[in-house]
Amino acid sequence: MSQVQEAATNPSMPVQKPTNIRWIICGLLLIAMVINYTHRQTFALLKSTVGAEQGWTEQTYADIVFWFQCAYAFGYISFGGFIDKIGTRAGYTIAFGMWTIAHTLTGFVTNSTQFMLARFGLGLGESGAFPASLKGIAEWFPQRERALAVGVFNSGAAIGAIVAPLLIPLITAAWGWRAAFFSTGLVSMLWLIAWLSMYRKPRDHKAVNAAELALIENDPADQVAKVKWFKLLFIKETWIYAIAKFLIDPVWWLYLFWLPDFLEKNYGLDLKSFGPPLVVIYLLSDAGSIAGGWMSSQMLKMGFSANVARKSTLFLFALFVLPMLFVSGVKDLWLAVLIIGLAAAAHQAFSANVYTLPSDLLPRSAVASVIGIGGMAGAIGGMFMSKFVGFLLETTHSYTLIFAIAAFTYLVAFAYIHLMSPKLKRNETLT
Repeated sequence: MSQVQEAATNPSMPVQKPTNIRWIICGLLLIAMVINYTHRQTFALLKSTVGAEQGWTEQTYADIVFWFQCAYAFGYISFGGFIDKIGTRAGYTIAFGMWTIAHTLTGFVTNSTQFMLARFGLGLGESGAFPASLKGIAEWFPQRERALAVGVFNSGAAIGAIVAPLLIPLITAAWGWRAAFFSTGLVSMLWLIAWLSMYRKPRDHKAVNAAELALIENDPADQVAKVKWFKLLFIKETWIYAIAKFLIDPVWWLYLFWLPDFLEKNYGLDLKSFGPPLVVIYLLSDAGSIAGGWMSSQMLKMGFSANVARKSTLFLFALFVLPMLFVSGVKDLWLAVLIIGLAAAAHQAFSANVYTLPSDLLPRSAVASVIGIGGMAGAIGGMFMSKFVGFLLETTHSYTLIFAIAAFTYLVAFAYIHLMSPKLKRNETLT
């Protein structure tokens, strides 16, 4: 008999201190995100190396990124509902296996078409990571801790982006660029063993005691057992999240796929030298992810409403992106790194709070589906950004307009969220 079951049948049991299994689960989700972004960033780091060997143009690279994002968009919308149906444990297992196999097989490709196919497979699998992770957070955390938990696991994106520029150049220098895909793909499969061994729902997890379960289930129970996916398309809460993602996700894609190229073109860096600047940028973004989640979670604990806590955080960090308007003209490398790093930190802080919106506004049974819709919207925005960046770089050879758009995107997203939901009120009408 588990501790939870024993407590339910024996009210005389002494009050226990809550266990912290939910944070172990959060740690698993963080590690998966590190792996996810290490795999994703590998290709961006090898752009010049592989592009020179293959004879790519700027548009060729943009097209490969485009097909990754196309698969990501399709997969996100599919995985959201799929995970709602089969559960977080099985859903993440399938997604992780798909993207890791696609990443590993990239080491065999010989032309741009094969790269597009391999990246399509990667995007399809990786699209399941955030729906599964956010559904896991909704299952394991009460509302007041969710933004912090999201910030912690989402910081894995920046950690992966830090690991990649440190690891990939070393592997490439020693064994060639193909080995970078083989080695990082095969080793990461160990995560699946830990995931399948440890992940259960809170009530089914033997290590969770009654006190932690009570904490997790502290929020009022959802009144809606199941929400049809199609119905979600016709409620504004879905589009509050989806349009916000459409606006901000392309900026993060821009950082991931084009920052190495920007550093190379503007400051003469290469595979061996742009590691330290990228590490600084993503360390800052890592801090931003946790800070954004911590700030709104603290405000909730202090008694502020979710509306005030989330929106105050969103607005503050939207302001930190504005200096991106000037970064293309900055001559000093490390000043540019600081500006981009603060913007990346602000993105992660902003994003951590946007990710909580589905669980703030909708019942848990609809969370993964709405996240899927929003992820699709974000990936579609990224597809437009990829083609736009490829076109501008071939015609103007400049990042000035690209970064100017990035500078104001978050204020636009904040204004949209506030106008659509002035009080961030939960939808209680779904049937």
